[in-house]
Amino acid sequence: MAIDNAPLAIIAGTGFYSLATLIDPQVCWVDTAYGPATYTRGTWHQLPVVFLTRHGNGHTVPPHMINYRANIAALKEAGVGDVFAINAVGGIDPVLSPGDLVCLDDFLDFTKNREATFHDGSGPEGVVHVDVLDAYHRALRRELLAAASARGERLHDGGVYAAFEGPRFESPAEIRMAALLGAHVAGMTGVPECTLALEAGLRYAAIAIVCNPGAGLSPEPITVEEVNAVLASSAQRVVGILDAVVAARTGRAVGADRPARALP
Repeated sequence: MAIDNAPLAIIAGTGFYSLATLIDPQVCWVDTAYGPATYTRGTWHQLPVVFLTRHGNGHTVPPHMINYRANIAALKEAGVGDVFAINAVGGIDPVLSPGDLVCLDDFLDFTKNREATFHDGSGPEGVVHVDVLDAYHRALRRELLAAASARGERLHDGGVYAAFEGPRFESPAEIRMAALLGAHVAGMTGVPECTLALEAGLRYAAIAIVCNPGAGLSPEPITVEEVNAVLASSAQRVVGILDAVVAARTGRAVGADRPARALP
């Protein structure tokens, strides 16, 4: 179940810069203790929803410069309880193909220079060590899997996300290393977003869209055009799954307000 009547948040990145499903959308600019953040508020099947795009309008912020703390703090201040995230990723596990969807359940962190915690030791709580066993919340993952099943969409149950700094793509050796350590997909934005949400007391789950084979797993170089093409063909499937989640929470039939669709 959702947490009380708190707004639901959707965080998206590459390929998702607005959410046409929202009714009466209002853009909000907020100042947090960690810097400014922008999101759009509206309703979806009469449920209050906050939509935040990591990279800003028109993909202007690279992954290593996203202010993850400000984004999560802004959602917390907006009263959000649950967060569903969308990540564009490269496939590492050979069973995954471009267009496959993965419901993540763990991560590896290879990022280097990010502000990765709200707990810097200066607050009244002092030094805090957060347990990340359930960084991808089990109940939210069950909602995503059930919604995908109801729509006839294949959503892989479980996957380890290897987070790299970016903005460059990973090297073939880095992909081989991540594979040896158990990673299934690679991306640049999933961490520290998921752990900051955990620190802030938000429940968090994520769908990863496999856009390309990881470096060295295909003879062809990775291109932004390739990634965007897969996202364009997969976006509606992901929004459809989220539509089913929201509809289930409100007890409404899928598509009762308007067809689920995303705008680039």
